[in-house]
Amino acid sequence: MTPRELEDVCTQWMAAMKCGDFEAAWRQTDRIELERRALVATRPLVRRDEYLSWNGRAFDRQRVLVRCTHGLGDTIQFVRYVPLLRQRAKSVCVLVQPQLLPLFRSTSDFGDVRNGWTDAAPPGHDVEIEVMELPYAFRSTSETIPSAVPYLPLASVTRYADLPERFDATTEFKVGLLWAASDWDKTRSISLDALAPLAALPQVKFYSLQQGPEAEEWNGARFPLEPLHRYTQEIAAAAAAMCKLDLVITVDSMAAHLAGALARPVWVLLQHEADWRWMVGRADSPWYPTMRLFRQGEPGDWKGVVEKLVAELASVVSCRRRSSVRPERNALKSKGEQLGAR
Repeated sequence: MTPRELEDVCTQWMAAMKCGDFEAAWRQTDRIELERRALVATRPLVRRDEYLSWNGRAFDRQRVLVRCTHGLGDTIQFVRYVPLLRQRAKSVCVLVQPQLLPLFRSTSDFGDVRNGWTDAAPPGHDVEIEVMELPYAFRSTSETIPSAVPYLPLASVTRYADLPERFDATTEFKVGLLWAASDWDKTRSISLDALAPLAALPQVKFYSLQQGPEAEEWNGARFPLEPLHRYTQEIAAAAAAMCKLDLVITVDSMAAHLAGALARPVWVLLQHEADWRWMVGRADSPWYPTMRLFRQGEPGDWKGVVEKLVAELASVVSCRRRSSVRPERNALKSKGEQLGAR
């Protein structure tokens, strides 16, 4: 395949994924992989960057090794396929980033989970695949994505919760907030100043789940923001905190995938040219049923995103307040009827 042909494949693959036409994207991957497999049949493989780890071999009754070589969010998003893989394979070993070991080992759904970022030799296996290649291997469509959530263990992560006592004491609507993306793509970040309109929301308590150097910015926020980053440095601890929050609001980050995989209500703030996995023109995600997407209408337009965010959050809190008042009124009415019957 020539460089021009490869560029054409990549362009068409990206366009198809953004439109949610996964099968069209897989056909583009086929153009590379089928050529690679034909070459392997006649000569030793010379690995190129565009080649997959998986060689197309069937998983049935095989020992399968799953490597996780990309970002933490990528691993969390695509590990959902491992239970499906285990239904077909003889055995499955998943080599994950060390930060994810406590979370993934707290359930048996993912089989043999090991630290994949060591010099230790991998276990014996018949088939190898990178975790992000699993949707292609299963030929998923936007309708057949394994989207049942939670697929991370809610019951197990709660034991990692170590939050200040005042956290459980508040009756306000609890919102976890992350505004800065990783160094991989800082254009996904939003400034805390841009989030200042959140100050207008009554009966909402904001908590910072931010990690990294931006975690200390909480002290300069123009709205009340309580830091939790000292309690949520470990991913399992962050997951436990999310389980105690009413809502997580985050930029495109690992935290978005973590909250979605835990089936927590999560709102993701997206730049105009968002990553392919969020597609285009959608306010929801087939990957995560409890997720809502807030997109920039124009490049750099975080103001419009925040305006919509504030309006939607105000509506949610108002509905919650009304629903909590009804049971109280019903209880008072019932009590009154009981007293009147005496």
